[in-house]
Amino acid sequence: MLGQLLLAASGSRLVRRCVSGFPPTRKVVGRFVAGESAQEARDVIERLRDAKLAVTVDHLGEETRDARAAEATANAYLSLLEALRPLELASRGEVSVKLSALGQRLDDRMALEHARDICAAAAAGGSTVTLDMEDHTTVDSTLAILRKLREDHPATGVAIQAYLFRSEQDCRDLAAEGSRVRLVKGAYREPASVAHQGRSAVDRAYVRCLRTLMAGNGYPMVATHDDRMIAITELLADRFGRTIGDHEFQMLYGIRTDLQEALAGAGHTVRVYVPYGDDWYGYFMRRLAERPANVAFFLRALGGK
Repeated sequence: MLGQLLLAASGSRLVRRCVSGFPPTRKVVGRFVAGESAQEARDVIERLRDAKLAVTVDHLGEETRDARAAEATANAYLSLLEALRPLELASRGEVSVKLSALGQRLDDRMALEHARDICAAAAAGGSTVTLDMEDHTTVDSTLAILRKLREDHPATGVAIQAYLFRSEQDCRDLAAEGSRVRLVKGAYREPASVAHQGRSAVDRAYVRCLRTLMAGNGYPMVATHDDRMIAITELLADRFGRTIGDHEFQMLYGIRTDLQEALAGAGHTVRVYVPYGDDWYGYFMRRLAERPANVAFFLRALGGK
């Protein structure tokens, strides 16, 4: 129930103004967001690199309906990639892109062209792009844009949200040679007509999607902080003859850092999802909704403890 309320609040302009304008909130946001500037993000990424962790960097923002804002977001990614080049991250430093921040709601072609520019800039540095998946109304558009991007940039990845009913088939379609797929449980408030609603149902759907990806010929990117899902991933890797280098784990910046470092120390590729930027509200609220421990942390921090 609390999670549903927080997801509802993530789309409320009134709650956005109240939370964003409350000074102590900014201090708490720093646990989950690597600052507002590209330089602040770069500093965090450099520390993660030194800890033997890979990264995927998200310039926060979504749902733009302004062509100039979409162009500004694309330019922010181009500047970010240029700033990261001296770190020589190559494939260990990719970017994550929400197509709605590139004008997807206005015009698919606009979002595609901006995404192409970002993919080209990433490729110039030996890296790539993963498309974030947003609410269920964007899935067909996002997958169509993915197919076009892969014509020139075949390593372009995509996130699939396991809680959507359609995702098992999407995983079957995407489990091809070289296909990079980030499997997440899902972080948007979706209706019961399109998505599993309870935690157990979502977990079972995640395992079914994970099995499909691990059995396929692609490159699964297992996005989870759940010890059970990590153990299941390792069991499936053994069952399907996968090696430690043909899949990876992904985790969010600021969450279970001890686990991130332990898995990396055991030889796994662990990629940390690093968001930055001043449009942090929606992302922050979804992180609170995912785990009750995050809400407790937030309340303790506001109380100065």
